[in-house]
Amino acid sequence: MSWEKEKIFKRMPKINDPVLIEGLPGIGNVGKIVVDFIVEELKAKKLYEFSSYTFPHSVFVNEDNLVELPKIDMYYKKFKGKDLLFLCGDVQPIEEVPSYEFSQLIVDMLKDYNGKGIITLGGIGMHAIPKHAKVFCTGNDQKMIDKYAKGNKMDTKIYGVVGPIIGVTGLLLGLAKKHNIPGICLLAETYGHPMYLGIKGAREILKILNKKLGLGLNLKKLDKEIKFIESEMRKSDDFLHVSMDSAKGKLSKIGKAMDYIG
Repeated sequence: MSWEKEKIFKRMPKINDPVLIEGLPGIGNVGKIVVDFIVEELKAKKLYEFSSYTFPHSVFVNEDNLVELPKIDMYYKKFKGKDLLFLCGDVQPIEEVPSYEFSQLIVDMLKDYNGKGIITLGGIGMHAIPKHAKVFCTGNDQKMIDKYAKGNKMDTKIYGVVGPIIGVTGLLLGLAKKHNIPGICLLAETYGHPMYLGIKGAREILKILNKKLGLGLNLKKLDKEIKFIESEMRKSDDFLHVSMDSAKGKLSKIGKAMDYIG
């Protein structure tokens, strides 16, 4: 068994021409923070859970103090006449073949729904904490890149600046191109340490998606979390001494466990 797909929403909605937004764990968990926040704010409905024996051999302890196997979720929301799919979760495949298999599975599902586009999200690890997180954009379709870059502060000249985009975040775009599904990737600067949460970078990406997709998100909620994290960091000479359990508690509405760094 490579992949198991479990239907969660019993009365499946009719999905037409959706855009898929992916935010799985990675550097700074930037993409995960973004998608978890949108799913929470829009009250999106969970459609599927994906599980696999190729996931890391560990379990998570949930808020009820019980263990759960790692999984990836797909959510759905019809918003202002647009169908949106969201891919988020605890982990992502960490080996090459499972990563390809899972990405192809998602592309095939999107084809079945006559998907109109993919937006993948991630972080770029920096050697120091960026004061102002910059967003870079690449993709498999120049028209879609131009559409999202217009009116937004992002850098689309990234050849030689950004290295390989690893994992599902990159593979979704590459495989989607083979099926003529346009896609872009938004990458925000963050500190490249596995204990650092890239909330500032996530906020910059959220501003772009909020504007382009008309999501009507209240980003002031995220601002409160940024102020909390920064205040905790200032109490210590080294941000690694920050209580991550305390930080995660404040970020509980943005996502579940954030221990896994892809």
